[in-house]
Amino acid sequence: MTLYVLNTGHFKLDGGAMFGVVPKSIWTKTNPADQNNMIDIAARCLLIEDGNRLILIDTGMGNKQSEKFFNYYYRWGEQGVEQALAKHGFHKDDITDVFLTHLHFDHCGGGVEWNLKKTGYELTFKNATYWSNKKHWSWAKTPNKREKASFLSENIEPIELSGNLKYIQCPKENILKNSPLGFDVFFANGHTEKQMIPMLKYKGKTLCFMADLLPTAGHVSLPFIMGYDTRPLLTLEEKEVFLNLAASQNYYLFLEHDATNEIITVKHTEKGVRLNKTHSLNSIF
Repeated sequence: MTLYVLNTGHFKLDGGAMFGVVPKSIWTKTNPADQNNMIDIAARCLLIEDGNRLILIDTGMGNKQSEKFFNYYYRWGEQGVEQALAKHGFHKDDITDVFLTHLHFDHCGGGVEWNLKKTGYELTFKNATYWSNKKHWSWAKTPNKREKASFLSENIEPIELSGNLKYIQCPKENILKNSPLGFDVFFANGHTEKQMIPMLKYKGKTLCFMADLLPTAGHVSLPFIMGYDTRPLLTLEEKEVFLNLAASQNYYLFLEHDATNEIITVKHTEKGVRLNKTHSLNSIF
């Protein structure tokens, strides 16, 4: 097995929305804001080369939305999952599996693109199986008013209509062992219904793709929860469970949205779980 980091682009989000009730004077110590109160956000995906499978975890937001849409998010730097794949010598047609942690546009938008004539949509990864779970798919197809702006039909319906969609079984407990993709999955319900957090065994270590359970290193403290989360008190519980496990088992936490820190570890302290060290994939492996 070989892992590759895919930097599919950067954008900006409102710092207050990213940290909820936490005062700006505190969160700016780790996530500095610009003059518009926006903080830098990454769209960092992970590629797993495992035998004859090439598994992509999340896809970034893609490039098919309107200029008006993208202007809300102040995109900067190189954009696109195809360009990120090419840097490692891969093509989009090489992808065998696309694992979607959840269906918010910044996580799945790159999985669907315009067709050549821009008359409709098609799968970006035409040879891939797209993986979600039935409960989250249903949640996204009939969105609540709070999340409706994040679940875009053009990101979801083409996958369903393609016949390439498969569902991962939801476990009775938090963790599904040995999913069809070969790694364990932690299920979390605070940010959105049945978000999936991959937990990979790699070279004697456990690497966890944190998605929106832990968007940046600045969110390690338990009360530091995004205003976007639909059930923040549940996020609080889920973070506590996961971060205690991560500190005890020395998990490496891959941060999808941290513009500066690629991977972190955490540790137990008298004040609870706190940041331990920052890493890159290359520095660890």
